[in-house]
Amino acid sequence: MKNTYRAMQITTPGTLDLVERKTPRPGAGEVLIEVEACGICGADVSDIEGADPSLQPPRVPGHEVVGRIVALGENVPSLWKLGQRVGIGRLGGHCNECVQCRQGQFQLCENQSFVGASCDGGYAEMMLARGTGLVSIPDELASEEAAPILCAGIATFNALRKSGAQAGDLVAILGIGGLGHMALQYARKKGFKVAAVGRGQDIAEDALKLGAHLYIDAEAEDAAAKLKSMGGAKAIVATVRNAEAVSPLMPGLAPRGRLVLLGAGKDPLPVSAGHLVVGERSVLGSITGTPYDNERTLDFSVLAGVRPQIETMPLEKAFEAYRKMKSGDVRFRMVLTMKGPTHAH
Repeated sequence: MKNTYRAMQITTPGTLDLVERKTPRPGAGEVLIEVEACGICGADVSDIEGADPSLQPPRVPGHEVVGRIVALGENVPSLWKLGQRVGIGRLGGHCNECVQCRQGQFQLCENQSFVGASCDGGYAEMMLARGTGLVSIPDELASEEAAPILCAGIATFNALRKSGAQAGDLVAILGIGGLGHMALQYARKKGFKVAAVGRGQDIAEDALKLGAHLYIDAEAEDAAAKLKSMGGAKAIVATVRNAEAVSPLMPGLAPRGRLVLLGAGKDPLPVSAGHLVVGERSVLGSITGTPYDNERTLDFSVLAGVRPQIETMPLEKAFEAYRKMKSGDVRFRMVLTMKGPTHAH
């Protein structure tokens, strides 16, 4: 093992700098991962732009991490072995002590770190991780493919699972980006009638190829009225955080339909109480999920042939890759690799 490793750190808010760091040793309950790939997520924007400049050393972002265990700390469960390929998503590992953990709600752990925000993430060749946050990666998935599934994949997979929809029901996916392009694939493979809702015609062909039965251009027609004319959506999965885009779609929900929110925006969401009460409709938020949930998502992805569409760049071009993601000029996820040239899949 090398004594040092390369990392992209947030030296000042909004920028990334390539630095050399001393290789750490894992503490109790921790493992050291040699990173192979790390996805770039929209949530990285708040981590990078809003970083605390007083942190020393500065934070390393990234929370869609796949690599191999190269060192084990004390008291790490025996199912994790040296050389094993593992991943870690946004949730950095539960404490097993708080009230939520005692109830088995590990994704709601009160003492959980958020990878790339409250602890260092995967824009680096090495990374420390809690054993309770680790996810086993199937052999059938390349590390670059698996990385986005650890966040965008599980978020949308779990949202559909919580939606209350059954095979044959109409499900609408709002937003055809990094999250939405995964949601469309999962929804189609789960047997739903899938409506993709976006803005403009430039994304229509992609949406249909990814699994949508129809595409609704919210700029050209009343998307809620279109859904209502089809009997209403049993579920609407909103992958965008813009309340102005989400709220107008609410009338398209069928009675007892559910709006599932994935975009963690701060703006209030205007909702008609009468529309919820009269039709027994509901609104719920959905976080990513537990490591076990993540493994189910990965296994389903293998079984059903669901894959993220990615572009890759090497670690040293992380800032360029981040800016490309932020601009929206990517179909559909950027992934950093620790070796190899830039290429697209």
